[in-house]
Amino acid sequence: MNENNPHKTNTKNGRLAVTTLTALGVVYGDIGTSPLYALRECFHGPAAVELTTANVLGVLSLVVWSLVIVISVKYLMLVMRADNHGEGGILALMALAVPDSGKQNSRGLLLLMGLFGAGLLLGDGMITPAISVLSAVEGLHVATPAFDMYVMPITIGILIGLFAIQYHGTARVGTLFGPVMLVWFATLSALGVAAIVQQPQVLVAVSPHYAVEFFVYNRWAGFVIMGLVFLVVTGGEALYADMGHFGARPIRLAWFGLVLPALLINYFGQGALLVGDPAAKINPFYHLAPDWAQLPLVGLATAATVIASQAVITGAFSLAQQAVQLGYSPRLNIIHTSDEEHGQIYVPVLNWILLVAVIGLVATFESSSNLAAAYGMAVTSTMVITTVLLYVVAREHWGWPRVAAIPLAGFFLIIDLAFFSANLTKILAGGWFPILIGAAAGMLMITWQQGRQVLQKRFRAHMVTTEELLEQIEREPPVRVSGCSVYLSGYPEGIPLALQHNLKHNKVLHEKVALLTIVVERSPQVRSEQRLELTPLGQGLYRLVARYGYMQHANVPRILNMCETRGVPFPREETTFFLGRETLEVGREHGMARWRKSLFVWMSRNAHDASLHFGVPPDRVVEIGVQLEI
Repeated sequence: MNENNPHKTNTKNGRLAVTTLTALGVVYGDIGTSPLYALRECFHGPAAVELTTANVLGVLSLVVWSLVIVISVKYLMLVMRADNHGEGGILALMALAVPDSGKQNSRGLLLLMGLFGAGLLLGDGMITPAISVLSAVEGLHVATPAFDMYVMPITIGILIGLFAIQYHGTARVGTLFGPVMLVWFATLSALGVAAIVQQPQVLVAVSPHYAVEFFVYNRWAGFVIMGLVFLVVTGGEALYADMGHFGARPIRLAWFGLVLPALLINYFGQGALLVGDPAAKINPFYHLAPDWAQLPLVGLATAATVIASQAVITGAFSLAQQAVQLGYSPRLNIIHTSDEEHGQIYVPVLNWILLVAVIGLVATFESSSNLAAAYGMAVTSTMVITTVLLYVVAREHWGWPRVAAIPLAGFFLIIDLAFFSANLTKILAGGWFPILIGAAAGMLMITWQQGRQVLQKRFRAHMVTTEELLEQIEREPPVRVSGCSVYLSGYPEGIPLALQHNLKHNKVLHEKVALLTIVVERSPQVRSEQRLELTPLGQGLYRLVARYGYMQHANVPRILNMCETRGVPFPREETTFFLGRETLEVGREHGMARWRKSLFVWMSRNAHDASLHFGVPPDRVVEIGVQLEI
């Protein structure tokens, strides 16, 4: 026996424990704070049912089986198998289901669904901070009525502070997330156990027949309540989206080892409290605690909701980065806040859009009960889309036969559509908001993707081939000047228009010329040894094709450093970078509706500068104007 094995095992287990604790803080903040409002809305919100013991048991049974079927079985056991080289999330799943541009025309509906789902998650990123922080601060109502007038100002102040610190990244405070959420889930369990001891009969609700009886007795009202019960599984998408940061095993360990038991104990505790004290329905979560613990519990709940909000905001930033890299969004100013973790980024324009939207939601809806009407539509719609895309992945990537894939996907789709239909009753009460955000974001993304396709055709129509350029140089040699030049091109073939215009008007060419194309693959990571293709073309020209995953960030100086290791140096002080500055005009040619062309032109004009986006030294850049009609 190798005597080092015990040490290696202990080290591996130690790392797993640390990763699991970190995942606990980042992944489970959203779903972990649902006890603040989910059960309350079922018995005290605008669509509440009568508070009877039978109804409490029925709702608890729905809560139990929602968490088991949707989170434990669907997401933890099945969806997380659909990893795109270790990464998860709706866009990663879409990249698997629609693997390349060559199939996108035949799978336009899947593409639209994926982009709509991504837009819905942005809507969720606006609602989650608003409802989470507001529901936590509303605990002051229970602690003392004297704080009633301060709930809104305190909530808005916390949210402003949260978004204001995003520039600094989460690296410094991230280590606190896990321990705080560990205390939070321990507190959920302790509060729940204390109440269950008083009314242990609520534990029979684990039987699904109580859920069936609930529907039989309440009928339409029971169906509407499903839209509120769904609040207990909001945050399920985060488990899948954050898989690339932590891996599937730590996320599963945290769920089955702590999060699921703590949530169930607390929900049963709230149910037990409602059976024994119906007046507690105003806010059953806070009424679980004794009077002396009210204010400390408000503080802990606020910390937990801030962490939940931070996770959603970070997820929105990550989603924006993926959209840019996959070609569904114009370039955005993306700031990497950590040299070690690629997922720690800051997107200024999105941060302030989210802040304005969140403050607007708090000011408009005024209470977490009102916000609950808007909450759920985004997540349940995304879950429906996830099931459809998962079916495609199961058939084509896992090789499942229809006889296995259809029943399983159909089972989950029935549940997803039931929750979706129940949430449709919230449309007029606020559910329209995430649908509007999702539709708008999806429309912007598909417009950008199709606009780039139309623009690519226009470029190709004006582009000369490499052979034609080499023949021209040989036939009419231009003046060759010392140094190097790099021409950035969006296409790994032909000659960039910027080079054509430079030769046509200036009639000069550097001694060494690189035609650089950055290709973003539909996988999250590209290994460094597969990064660069360097091809000599002759006449001092080189074709450089740099490949990156959609979770990676391209950097031109680093690419040129790789050229030096290949024996083709491009010294910074001797290299000039040429970029084409596209001036787009709306033309009459077919391809897109005129209003969408105008939208694409506006998006293009407001895209982040390419030289800054790719790390090109600004003092070495020359821009050459190119005017095109689309």
